[in-house]
Amino acid sequence: MAQSWPAPAEPLQGKRVPGQHMGTHRHTLFSPRPPGKLAKSKCTNHRDSKPFDDFSRDLCVQSLLEIMDMFCDRLSCHGKAEECISLCRALLSALTWLLRCATFYAEKVKDPLEQAAAENQLKMCLERLEKVLSSTKNRALIHIAKLEETCTSLSLHAGPGEMSLAPLPSPLTLCSPLPPSIPTMLSVHSEQLNKTGFPTVHAVVLLEGTMNLTGETQPLVEQLMMVKRMQRIPSPLFVLEIWKACFVGLIECPEGTEELKWTAFTFLKMPQVLVKLKKYPQGDKDFTEDVNCAFEFLLKLTPLLDKADQRCNCNCMSLLLQECSKQGLLSEANMNNLIDKRAADKENSPSLKSAENANIQPNPGLILRAEPTVTNILKTMDADHSKSPEGLLGVLGHMLSGKSLDLLLAAAAATGKLKSFARKFVKLNEFTKQITGEISKSGPVRALLFDISFLMLCHVAQTYGSEVILSDSNPPGEVPFFETWMLTCMPEEGKILNPDHPCFRPDSTKVESLVALLNNSSEMKLVQMKWHEVCLSISAAILEILNAWENGVLSTESIQKITENIKGKVCSMAVCAVAWLVAHVRMLGLDEREKSLQMIRQLATPLYGENTLQFYNERVVIMSSILEHMCADVLQQTATQIKFPSTGMDTIPYWNLLPPKKPIKEVLTSVFTKVLEKGWVDSRSIHIFDTLLHMGGVYWFCNNLVKELLKETRKEHTLRAVELLYAIFCLDMHQLTLTLLGHILPNLLTDSSKWHTLMDPPGKALAKLSVWCALSSYSSHSKVQASARQKKRHREDIEDYISLFPLDDTQPSKLMRLLSSNEEDSNILSSPNRSMSSSLSASQLHTVSMRDPLNRVLANLFLLISSILGAKTAGTHTQFVQWFMEECVECLEQGSRGSILQFMPFTMVSELVKVSTMSSPKIVLAITDLSLPLGPAPAVQAMGKLRHRQCQQQLWGLSPAPEPRSRDTLVFKY
Repeated sequence: MAQSWPAPAEPLQGKRVPGQHMGTHRHTLFSPRPPGKLAKSKCTNHRDSKPFDDFSRDLCVQSLLEIMDMFCDRLSCHGKAEECISLCRALLSALTWLLRCATFYAEKVKDPLEQAAAENQLKMCLERLEKVLSSTKNRALIHIAKLEETCTSLSLHAGPGEMSLAPLPSPLTLCSPLPPSIPTMLSVHSEQLNKTGFPTVHAVVLLEGTMNLTGETQPLVEQLMMVKRMQRIPSPLFVLEIWKACFVGLIECPEGTEELKWTAFTFLKMPQVLVKLKKYPQGDKDFTEDVNCAFEFLLKLTPLLDKADQRCNCNCMSLLLQECSKQGLLSEANMNNLIDKRAADKENSPSLKSAENANIQPNPGLILRAEPTVTNILKTMDADHSKSPEGLLGVLGHMLSGKSLDLLLAAAAATGKLKSFARKFVKLNEFTKQITGEISKSGPVRALLFDISFLMLCHVAQTYGSEVILSDSNPPGEVPFFETWMLTCMPEEGKILNPDHPCFRPDSTKVESLVALLNNSSEMKLVQMKWHEVCLSISAAILEILNAWENGVLSTESIQKITENIKGKVCSMAVCAVAWLVAHVRMLGLDEREKSLQMIRQLATPLYGENTLQFYNERVVIMSSILEHMCADVLQQTATQIKFPSTGMDTIPYWNLLPPKKPIKEVLTSVFTKVLEKGWVDSRSIHIFDTLLHMGGVYWFCNNLVKELLKETRKEHTLRAVELLYAIFCLDMHQLTLTLLGHILPNLLTDSSKWHTLMDPPGKALAKLSVWCALSSYSSHSKVQASARQKKRHREDIEDYISLFPLDDTQPSKLMRLLSSNEEDSNILSSPNRSMSSSLSASQLHTVSMRDPLNRVLANLFLLISSILGAKTAGTHTQFVQWFMEECVECLEQGSRGSILQFMPFTMVSELVKVSTMSSPKIVLAITDLSLPLGPAPAVQAMGKLRHRQCQQQLWGLSPAPEPRSRDTLVFKY
């Protein structure tokens, strides 16, 4: 019985099919048309044509599959944008048809009578599926078609009386065993399994633990995840590096407060960070297994663990494992297994117990117990202070004993509760203003509550930064006393006070009465005393007393009595007096400082009499620490020494790190050289870099470190330098990125005399560093507020980026013309003199704010890159641009939107594909913003160029040809 042939799918209309591909039925393929008379029909949109769906006609299906072999190998488009998009749609339709065909034969295989024939047909379908999807270019075109389609899934409905198929998901979803889709392909990288150390992770963790304990965990989590992705670090080694950095920090930190802060960071904050890391996609891997694997690796670092145990006087590994198990990061079985392994290993380690430390409680255990205590204290301080001030005073007294206060503050800082903790003490300090109807019995209690809260707040501000105490929620005109005093009168790093400022000049009548009170031999009265007014008036009173002393009105004995009155009851008065004296001494000549410094010495020396208020010795310890921090700068400048009795050790860690007579550029060079030789950044080096950044400014710091990078000539050294520099730049990533991308790179790329410095390997390393900084700063700068150390730094050396890169908003017609331009208009964009608005086409469609300095700098940089690619002169600066773009693609996050590549002009795609190493579908899709209305067209056109150039290379023998194909597939369009 003769077999009738239905009409084929639309792409076959109007095409003459070679006989060798048709079999004996080639003349009946286009039935019901007469054989030999092929109708010349105009090609219509694939959406308007009905695809062939009678899959029971095996020979028709076979012929169609053979025809597909011819056309899928030579897909190319050099036409208009809509023609390119039509090509993508047609390929997607063909793939959908193949899937429907395969689905039909997969069902038919179940029939024993049809099994053999169905298996053969199914095999043919699957071979074509794999062939189509094995081409990266074809997958790219399909991906573009999927983005362009308004519907994300295809529903197939059969006509009346015909076979009905269930709705199918998108074609690529059904091809899981085949090569991955484009978004997945962009994010798949080989992990660095050959490396065991990752200095960037190490330095980021050290920086956070040393200088930012109070910071929120989420920014640190995002920073670490970005490093992990950019450097392609395997999860177990990533977690291992975090713990290595924590233990190194524990071992090398100074004693005292810094040691408590590092302990809290390691045992309280880092487990919380890992809990958040666990929520990020890990692929098919279980994060708890990665954590367990990391601890297995850590157990092999016996010297590191032994040193940490010796420093902390306990089994650090055991405590850390228990804490991770509580947070759900380890199963109980894995925890017990690891604890047993460490216990067995410790049997061979030297004994930690000695006569000196046998009775010392380990800090890790104290910190872990302090964390719930912080919660209890916060609840206690929420109560009404007026009902039981004596009970509250007892709680505060216990907090002052030993190192309890620093333990509690460190635990609060590591768990994000320090700001709440400080606000409670600000509220308590405000409560002490209430003196209505006060009796003699409650006067001392109120004085003590004021003094303790004031001293604690000063200590918190000096240890963790003043921003912990400041609040944005204060009602207008109701700023608490302590906040006012701290902002205007308290000496801090980077803040210079004016001793003649109006804040130091209160009501003269109050000053006169205070001077008379201090000069009186009788004991100071505590009842009805407004302590906040006393603290504001003490500076002017000290000035009067100094003038009287200088003029001989008061004797040295009288001054001694006055200072005893100041520090004898309420230590806060001494703190406020020294705060003004520090500002005053800075303004005096060398021969005028003696009496002021002598008064500071007297105020810093505690009283040893019995006629003092409760908790005096504990309060003096805090007072002495506060005064030492206040006086450190001025004592160094005046070469004066004052002994603060409460300090048996250096209470100001990392102080005075720079050599006194060495230029800071030499210090920067020598420290970076040592860090590069070691391969990792230690805490001391971090503080030196931070000091140099503060002293030299952002541009000086960034420029000189980039010069050090460009000096390196060995590849392994440059890669290590990039990893370390990125971590060092985390000191102030946003400002350093602005400087690097807005000043230093443009200078290097536009000055031909400097192009030689951009050769490989240093130039390639600088490109990598630039991309890392750009991605990191762009992803985080809008979310994260500047830390305390960044706020202190002055920015006089940073230019106004709005005036530096002016945005020409007066040419909307030109902008729209550029948005819709094709290759004939590319000479407009290649001009180096075009305005920034020309390069902002993509970002403006994304509604990115061009008032933001970083956005302006990125837009300007890509404008410069576009100009370099379009210029007729090539050199190492062109190679640098290529490295920069390659690194952008390498670091592209799967499914990301709003990448820095959105600042790239559309027509840059056609320029980039001319570069040999950039000519791949993966690169084209990565650098093209397919989410934009005009995004897919340049991508398809660029891939058409890729196909064209590959054919040219094969024709002239410039590259190996692919598998043999029929001679009619090499088609060129010149």
